[in-house]
Amino acid sequence: MKKVYSDATAALADLLRDGMTLMCGGFGLCGIPDELIDAVRASGVKGLTVISNNAGIDGVGLGKLLETRQVAKMISSYVGENKEFARQFLAGELEIEFNPQGTLAERIRAGGAGIPAFFTKTGVGTKVAEGKEVREFDGEHYVMERGLVADLALVHAHRGDTEGNLAYRMTARNFNPMMATAATVTVAQVEHLVEPGAIDPDHIHTPGIYVGRIIHVPIREKRIEQRTTRKRAEAAQAAAGGGAV
Repeated sequence: MKKVYSDATAALADLLRDGMTLMCGGFGLCGIPDELIDAVRASGVKGLTVISNNAGIDGVGLGKLLETRQVAKMISSYVGENKEFARQFLAGELEIEFNPQGTLAERIRAGGAGIPAFFTKTGVGTKVAEGKEVREFDGEHYVMERGLVADLALVHAHRGDTEGNLAYRMTARNFNPMMATAATVTVAQVEHLVEPGAIDPDHIHTPGIYVGRIIHVPIREKRIEQRTTRKRAEAAQAAAGGGAV
């Protein structure tokens, strides 16, 4: 089966529909499938439920879908960098299902593994547990969380081969691999597209069996959500009057 498509629009052409559930990989702005998100925006599909660790920032990543009001519900963990997200939430225009970050990751992993629900101590006695079953095990209370699955998962990988085997790099490995297993169809954008066998089998994070379609995105801007820097030791010492080292 041919998995490589010419571009994001072609890869998503017959997969998008109003009201669908979409998983979107990445952590902050790292490892987000930005080319695929742009194609979702251009399609005009609306009423989406989006499962993602965060909502990007204003005008970047999933923030673009919020601007066009294509998202009806977010299932997320951290969304503090997006002003439009906050505005829509506070105005009652966007439904939110907040999750502790580890719980969100495990819900997605469980969905991909065919586990419908699990129990965790995280959130017991807080708003997170409201309306959910709480059960006692060995004298401790645990809240039941449901596994998450989606109609479509969009992921970004550092390397991928034409059979769909994927390898992620650093922080991009946080949510992308588990989301790739938890959707009816997974579409991946890859920075380096190679032939089968070029990736060491021990370095494959997502086996190709999970990936339905691939696009090659060789050049992309790698944005930094919050740039934090410090002075080099030499400059700091010189500034303090200690001279060069």
